[in-house]
Amino acid sequence: MSVATTSPQLVGRRMAAGPFVVCAIVAAVAASTFTAEEAVPGIPMPGPVVAVGLPVVRVLLDLCAVAVVGLSLLPKLLGFDRPESTEPVMRRARPVAVTAAWGWAICALLTIVFQTAELNPGGVPTVEMIAGYVGSVGTGQGLLFSAACALAAAGIGLMAVRFGEKVPAELRVIVALFGLLPIPVTGHAVNSVWHDPIMISMESHVMGAAAWVGGLAAIAVYLTPRPELLAVALPRFSRMATVCLLLVGLSGLVTGLGTMALTPGVELPGAIVTSPYGLLVVVKLALVALLVPLAAHIRFRLLPGIRAGLATRVAGWMAAELAVMGLAYGVAVAITRASIG
Repeated sequence: MSVATTSPQLVGRRMAAGPFVVCAIVAAVAASTFTAEEAVPGIPMPGPVVAVGLPVVRVLLDLCAVAVVGLSLLPKLLGFDRPESTEPVMRRARPVAVTAAWGWAICALLTIVFQTAELNPGGVPTVEMIAGYVGSVGTGQGLLFSAACALAAAGIGLMAVRFGEKVPAELRVIVALFGLLPIPVTGHAVNSVWHDPIMISMESHVMGAAAWVGGLAAIAVYLTPRPELLAVALPRFSRMATVCLLLVGLSGLVTGLGTMALTPGVELPGAIVTSPYGLLVVVKLALVALLVPLAAHIRFRLLPGIRAGLATRVAGWMAAELAVMGLAYGVAVAITRASIG
């Protein structure tokens, strides 16, 4: 492989993946520190390993899951009518999807361990403690199911590595999205007749965000060095991203406000600016709003030039959009741990 081919790909990967991962981790740790409860005399608190490690592992879980979803969507965005052009890209993307699926499963299992340690401060979690946590807490069961789906995605991904697109892309997408369904269980629960609608809203939010962010990341990493493929995939992604943006924004608003409104002792609108949960919801919605002009610039200003085969700075704009998405993902992790009241 020539240097001229390798260099742009490496630059594209660093510009896209680097800011996204760094911003997500920094935001998760910073926001979780903001929401940390004060120590109460006589009650042991989780140590710094758990306090820092839990949000980091949790956000890495999300990022790995997003990567699996995005890489599973990539063949659908590229199409199947030009295998001589698309297959070299997919040969590089498929093993990465398998690695991300393994990372997803490992992070889900590590999250169970960290959350067990959080509930049992002062010691190292034993197998009995972990089994008890999974058996009695819905969060543990949801994470275990998500890990199982991730392992299934890894297995199907290995088949795709060997047999290519004979393994349907739709199957990979469905399995990856199915593994996201238990993720909302790890957040705040609402005990009311509105529990099911709120859960559906949460799940729609998680799946819409994963498809939007994962698809953009896959395009930025693998297609920005290939203008002819970018001109095919980006218009298809833009249409999907518009739906995802509306879904993520609306479901996030419904979930955030609905959770606060249905929590006993919480009064709106005051809780929006007086509780850590409300403040983080506002921050996350502001980040989603910030994505609108970034996405609009790519779609309406840069996309026509890409279709015409002109040189654009789309890689930089995608990196900026992914950085904001990373911040939103980090804040989302902190929201699941924030106090509502």
